[in-house]
Amino acid sequence: MKGWLRLTGRLMIRSLGNPTLAVSLVRVAWRFRSNNWYRTFPFLPVPDPTYLRWRMYTAYGDYDAVPPARDVERYARWSAGKQE
Repeated sequence: MKGWLRLTGRLMIRSLGNPTLAVSLVRVAWRFRSNNWYRTFPFLPVPDPTYLRWRMYTAYGDYDAVPPARDVERYARWSAGKQE
């Protein structure tokens, strides 16, 4: 959990100077939210832990991997159609 908080902090700092990155990251976060997130406490649109672990395994070969901020940033830009 500590690694995910650090990743979130790094992405927030990178987004402060780049509003288009911030928009791309929000869109990716919204896409990854759990279905029916509004029905379970804490009522936040966060990803399903099982799905997130599977995504980390398919990308990094480790269920408990935390991606580097650069990878998340590149994915967000790619999914928004904005290449570097």
